[in-house]
Parts: sequence; C-alpha cells; structure tokens
Amino acid sequence: MKLLHEPETEDPILSVVNLIDVFLVIIAALLIVVAKNPLLNAFGKQDVTVITDAGKPGMEVVVKKGEKIEHYKSTGKIGQGEGDKAGTAYRMKDGSIVYVPEN
Repeated sequence: MKLLHEPETEDPILSVVNLIDVFLVIIAALLIVVAKNPLLNAFGKQDVTVITDAGKPGMEVVVKKGEKIEHYKSTGKIGQGEGDKAGTAYRMKDGSIVYVPEN
C-alpha cells in the first residue's frame, strides 16, 4: 500500500517520461536546422549554390537545382585546353566582379 507522503521519485516511469521530453526537444532542434538550411530543406523551391574554401585547392561547390543536388570538388590542378576568348572580367573596388562578353 502506498502512502500519500511517499516521494514519487522512485517511480521508473518518470525517467522514461523525462527521456521522451529530451528526445522531443532534440527533434524540434533538428527540424529547425533543416528548415533554416537551404540545402537540407526538401520543400525549398529556390536554386542554391554553396561554395566552400573559394579560391583554394580544396574548394568545393554544391549546386541545388530543384530537387537535384550536384557536388563538385576541386583537384587543385590548373586546367588547360583549347578555346576562344569569350569576354573579360573586371574586379570592382567594392570586391564585386563584372563580366563583359565579347561581341
């Protein structure tokens, strides 16, 4: 028989309820992270390009177009080939780059 003044801390079900609460908080945090990250968000309709370590030998580019995600990794080697000059790029004082195609 259980008396009214006995503490309820000995009940093992209470620790299970506390674990469920912790998991619900973790799930909510993960959902917020997925909603904020455009690459992980499956419902986003935007096209996204993410460049990491730009200009360095280990540069990576991730492109998301619709539901298709493409991942490109730099080898660090300089490419070469044949082709024609297509235009000129200028770096402005504010750091932006302007491309002027040739006629």
